[in-house]
Amino acid sequence: MKLPLLFALTLLVPATVVAEEVHHGHTSPYRGEEARPIKSLSEADVSELLRGGGWGLAKAAELNGMPGPSHVLKMGTELALSEDQRQRVREVFETMQRAAVAEGVRYVSLEDDLEERFRHRRVSATGLMTLLATIEESRARLRFVYLSAHLMLLDILTQPQIDTYNRLRGYEVPG
Repeated sequence: MKLPLLFALTLLVPATVVAEEVHHGHTSPYRGEEARPIKSLSEADVSELLRGGGWGLAKAAELNGMPGPSHVLKMGTELALSEDQRQRVREVFETMQRAAVAEGVRYVSLEDDLEERFRHRRVSATGLMTLLATIEESRARLRFVYLSAHLMLLDILTQPQIDTYNRLRGYEVPG
């Protein structure tokens, strides 16, 4: 009685689960990423960084009710931006974009250098700490570029515009 039930259950278990059990669950979630040129960054990450995309670095501002310039420009009509506001937001965006692209290129280059050092086994603990500090400094500068742009918009937009922005973005920002 137990054998037919066990057989029936094994037919219901996906092959991947069985394979995982055979390999004792040691398969890495990183499997398939070995071919990436920079292992720590996906192609989408690299593309986002090189084009000056936000890469999620401004979530602390965005999700706390502080609008971002890119989205504000896209929502200009819904936010009833004046021409002066539109121009000021565009200036913030363009400045942010230039700085983000420059720092994104630097960040990707630093990650590529780290990748190369590991690939060719040319890394020491001391050199690694220095390189990681430089990479994290670049990431911090990149994050500053985005977060400070969000801060600047607080001086450009009215509170009703900010409230509308958050509502349209689907945020329930605590008061």
